[in-house]
Amino acid sequence: MTSVDRPGPEQPLNFGQTTEPRPAGTVIVLRGGDAALEVLLVRRNPNARFMGGAWVFPGGAVDRAEGQGDHAHRAAAIRELAEEADITIAEPDQLVPFSRWITPAEVKIRFDTWFYLARLPPGAHASPDGSEVVDARWYAPAAALEARARGDLFLVFPTIKHLEQLSAFGSAEQLLTHARGRQIHPVQPRVLLQGETARIVLPGEPGYAE
Repeated sequence: MTSVDRPGPEQPLNFGQTTEPRPAGTVIVLRGGDAALEVLLVRRNPNARFMGGAWVFPGGAVDRAEGQGDHAHRAAAIRELAEEADITIAEPDQLVPFSRWITPAEVKIRFDTWFYLARLPPGAHASPDGSEVVDARWYAPAAALEARARGDLFLVFPTIKHLEQLSAFGSAEQLLTHARGRQIHPVQPRVLLQGETARIVLPGEPGYAE
């Protein structure tokens, strides 16, 4: 169970009708091969209204022209990775599904996001676009969590939880092998209010079913 002051940066709570989540795709770019595991994090523009200043995995919402379903999620993930970090994934099937997260119903801005794994293409280098994304860094997952604990990285809840899962793997190839046999179940956290404090809880944690 994780206690927070709010569900995320600049994410107002919703006390009215539930917002329909927008489909989205995100890429967790990997490097390290059989020897190590590092993931790419990009820093959103601090002036952005949504998650300003947060370090996240590259990704974003599906465009209407990209259609619906798995193809649309993959297309959005590939497009956003190219736009934000100048990394090109040649084929959609190079993305390996890892998880699906749905923003809590108690939050106004909601996404239904598929997270995909992908190797860093040979010769590619992360280059932030300077507008939506202002920095890019490679981290071992545990090192990113340690940087957050020191106050050096501003991470939001889904990123933290993914980094915690990724830190269990010793190499990029080990992670990819695991993910290829993984059955994906949607994860939808809940926001529980206690006075002026909001707590985010995951399925199976105390208070989630109440």
